Amino acid sequence: MKRIVLTLAVVAAVVAAATAVMLAVLPHSRPAVQPAPSVPGPPAIAMSNGPFRDGPVPPPARGSYLGAWVRPENLTESGRVVAMTTWERALGRKMAIVNTYRRFDENFFNDSDRRFADRGTTLMLSWAGGDSRLITLGRYDDLIREHARELKAFGKPVLLRYRWEMDRPNLRAQMWSGEDYIAAWRYVRNIFTQEGATNASWVWCPTAEGFTGNYAQPFYPGDDAVDWNCVDVYAGSKYDAIGTLMRPFLEFCAQHPAKPVMIGEFGVARSWGTAQRASWLQDASATFKANPQIRAVLYFESDPTDNKGPTQQFQLSDDPTLLATFRTSLAQDPHYTPMPKKVAAP
Repeated sequence: MKRIVLTLAVVAAVVAAATAVMLAVLPHSRPAVQPAPSVPGPPAIAMSNGPFRDGPVPPPARGSYLGAWVRPENLTESGRVVAMTTWERALGRKMAIVNTYRRFDENFFNDSDRRFADRGTTLMLSWAGGDSRLITLGRYDDLIREHARELKAFGKPVLLRYRWEMDRPNLRAQMWSGEDYIAAWRYVRNIFTQEGATNASWVWCPTAEGFTGNYAQPFYPGDDAVDWNCVDVYAGSKYDAIGTLMRPFLEFCAQHPAKPVMIGEFGVARSWGTAQRASWLQDASATFKANPQIRAVLYFESDPTDNKGPTQQFQLSDDPTLLATFRTSLAQDPHYTPMPKKVAAP
């Protein structure tokens, strides 16, 4: 027994000596560490830097415009001004683009629109449009010409988002088909040209879901009739990275490199909680930067009043953490140009 113990002691001593020699020769040796799995960055797909064929409202030379629709507490002219300027002061800058919505038979420009335009902000008119087949039959010619003359008299360049989200299933009865919509788009734009209302860049803007389902693409009027390509994208009832949600749209845009890209509306729903919403906003900014063809992004700062629930509520300004995230990730990032030093009331 003593002999066995002695033998084990000798073996242990030999192993210890060998280990000491190895450590002396390789003093910096460490156990191999497996690298952490890499987190994929935002997709870089729509990579065109121009030149662009964009109409009277050109994209910035670099970076992206930042804009918004901010729903006022009171749908009045003064309410619109208060809502937008309150949002801007919270972010420490004014919006380069102000989005506004118009029914087909509603005047284009109100006093609040003129006040925003007079301070140097670009207006985007999201115009609802009418029944595509009735338009091409000439039923609304007088109304369309009246709007064209109003636009011409306004004089300043605007973004005209004619019948945005035309691919939504609930609009199918009014749009009829992609062919009918395209015919109506070209018919309306031709009347505007006849009236000399050439101070609008025409913005084509389906939904991200429509590109994923391949039912938005058939509504494309063509490169010769569109100035900006656009999409509305939300993390609403489904939460996913914005780059994933709009990948098919970005792939479509990559095939049209002469067209600048706009995110006409984007938002992340209240239902996903502060932490996930903040992460989504940070990823959205990274995705916009990774795709230089994106030259304008507009947040949808609104909660609906028709009781749709938290999956359709996108307001950020009532959550200090989210407002700070938006301010840091977008509003105060010089990528989102122009970047005024201070906010001036209109």
